[in-house]
Amino acid sequence: MDETIEAILEEVGAVQRGHFVLSSGLHSDRYCQCAALFENPDVAAKVASMMVGKLEAEVVRAETVFAPALGAVLWGYELARALGVRSVFAERKSGESFELRRGFALRPGEKVLLAEDVVTTGGSVMELVPLVQEAGAEVVGIASVVDRSKGTFDPGFPFVALAALDFATYESGMLPPELAAIPPSKPGSRQQVKQ
Repeated sequence: MDETIEAILEEVGAVQRGHFVLSSGLHSDRYCQCAALFENPDVAAKVASMMVGKLEAEVVRAETVFAPALGAVLWGYELARALGVRSVFAERKSGESFELRRGFALRPGEKVLLAEDVVTTGGSVMELVPLVQEAGAEVVGIASVVDRSKGTFDPGFPFVALAALDFATYESGMLPPELAAIPPSKPGSRQQVKQ
C-alpha cells in the first residue's frame, strides 16, 4: 500500500522536491504537504477508504475521529465520513496547548480515533491524548496518511499509517552541494524551531 499512497501523493503534488527547511530546523530535498491531497475531494475520499480497510484489521471501532488543527482537520473529517462517525478537532489558543472549542466535547467512555495527516515526531497528535483522558474517553488508535518518524513513533496504542516516507535530512552546516545550491523554502504551518 505504501507505493500506492506515495504514487497518489506524487500525482497530486503533495510530495515536493526542492530545498526545504523543516519545522525541526533540518533541511531536506523532499517535503510532504498533505494539504495538496485534500484539494481534490474524490482523491481524499479514496485515501480515507483505503485507511478504513487498514483500520478494520487493527483498531477497535471508533465512535469519533479527533484531529489537531490545522493540518489534520480535513483528514479527520474525510476519515470520519468514511467511517460513518463524528468528526471533531482541537485548536491552539494563542499558541498555547490544544483545547476543544466551538462546542466540541467528548463523552465518558467514547472510543476516539486520533487523526494526523503526517506524523514526524507525533508531538501534535499526542497533545490530544490528555484531552481525551480528561473527558473519560478512550483513545483506540491513531490514523495517519504518512509516517515520517522512521519507526520511532510509538504512542502506546495502535498507530496505522498508509505510507512510511523516509526523506533524507541535514543540519544547515552539512548540506550536500546540490542542495546548498537551491534557495530554501520554509513550508508547513508551525514556527521554525531552529535554523
